[in-house]
Amino acid sequence: MKTLSVYDHRVPFFSVICCTYNRAHLLPRAIASVNAQTERDWELIIVDDGSTDDTLALARREAERNPRVRFIHHSNRGVGASRNAGILTACGVFVTFLDSDDEYADDHLALRKAACRENPDIPFFHGGVSVIGDPFVIDKNDPTRRIGIADCVVGGTFVIRRDLLVERGGFPHLRYADDAVFFEEALSDGVPIARLSEPTYLYYRDTPDSLCSTFGMET
Repeated sequence: MKTLSVYDHRVPFFSVICCTYNRAHLLPRAIASVNAQTERDWELIIVDDGSTDDTLALARREAERNPRVRFIHHSNRGVGASRNAGILTACGVFVTFLDSDDEYADDHLALRKAACRENPDIPFFHGGVSVIGDPFVIDKNDPTRRIGIADCVVGGTFVIRRDLLVERGGFPHLRYADDAVFFEEALSDGVPIARLSEPTYLYYRDTPDSLCSTFGMET
C-alpha cells in the first residue's frame, strides 16, 4: 500500500497518535516529550475523544504553532475508535502511540527507528516500559493476581506499520483492552512481533481514572 502524505515532499517515519479525554492538565507533558525527541522524523496526531475541558483548545493551539502536529475532535467513542481515527489520518510509515497521561524519554523514537531498520521483516514492535508509581496491576483475567505492568502488553508502546494496521481494520471498537485484543489476534494470525527492552515509554500510575487502574491489564 502506498502511504499518502499531506506534507510536501515528505512521508514521516512515525505517526505518533495521542488519544486524550479531559487531560488538559496532563497533555502538555506528553506533547513536550514528543517535541523533545532526538529523532525528528515524526508527526503528532492528537485525537480528542469528546473532551469537555480545555483539551481541544490546547490541541488546536499546538497545531497552529507546530506544523508537525495535527488534531482530530469527535464525540466520545472510546480508545479503540479514537486510535482508528488517528490511524486513518496518519501519514507515517510506522504508527505508534502515546497516552496523554504518559510521556517518552528523549531517545524513545530514535531507538524504535533503529529497531525498525534493523528488522525490516518485522512490522510490529512493542514493549520497553518504565513505570512511574505502582508497578503492579490487577490481572483482568484473574482478579486475585497482581501482575507487573512491564510484563504486560502496553498499547502505548506499539510500533506498527501503517499498512498492516489498515489491512487488519485497525483496533476493535472497545473502551478498554482494545490493544490486548489487537495483539492477541495479530499473534494468533502469525504476524511477526518483536518485543523491545529499552524502557523509554514512561508509564504513569498516578492518574486515578486511568483505564489500567480501573480494569487491569493483559499479560
